[in-house]
Amino acid sequence: MKQTFNYSLEGQETQRLVFRKLSEEDFDAWLEFCKFPDSLIYVFSHEQLKVEDPIERCRIWFDRVFNRYNNELGGMNALIDKETGALVGQCGLLIQTIDGVEELEIGYSIMPAFRGKGFATEAAIKCKQVAFEQNYAASLISIIVPENSASIGVALNNGMHLDKTTMSNGDRVHVYRINK
Repeated sequence: MKQTFNYSLEGQETQRLVFRKLSEEDFDAWLEFCKFPDSLIYVFSHEQLKVEDPIERCRIWFDRVFNRYNNELGGMNALIDKETGALVGQCGLLIQTIDGVEELEIGYSIMPAFRGKGFATEAAIKCKQVAFEQNYAASLISIIVPENSASIGVALNNGMHLDKTTMSNGDRVHVYRINK
């Protein structure tokens, strides 16, 4: 990935969702995600996010997203339900380094109240379509903690296959991949 791309899906839509950049106004809504214990098992496995206070975890999350935006490293987009205007979750294209190789990842996190309804798959498929249409990368990955069966299901529904198991930020992870 020698070229610089924005990687934002801002303004993109699916049948049920609108993608937009995350904003500070989303903090209180996303705080609910940071309070939910099951969310923390899979998303907050990185050492820097292993903090007790949900407000501090949420602030770390937001700072990381805004840092990605500011440094053209991709980023999570807020997923807004077209019907209700509710924040369903976040999904986006993220530049990651795995085993010393820079890759483009489809990342997704869904609010507990919206899980199991296909929103993650719908958003992940849109990320894949945009990335391949814009020629951002020849392949895309999703990095998933092996115990996260729901995220593995999303990756499989997105046409990905298990490429390898490796270490990332001190955690054992599966790397799912799809080629253009």
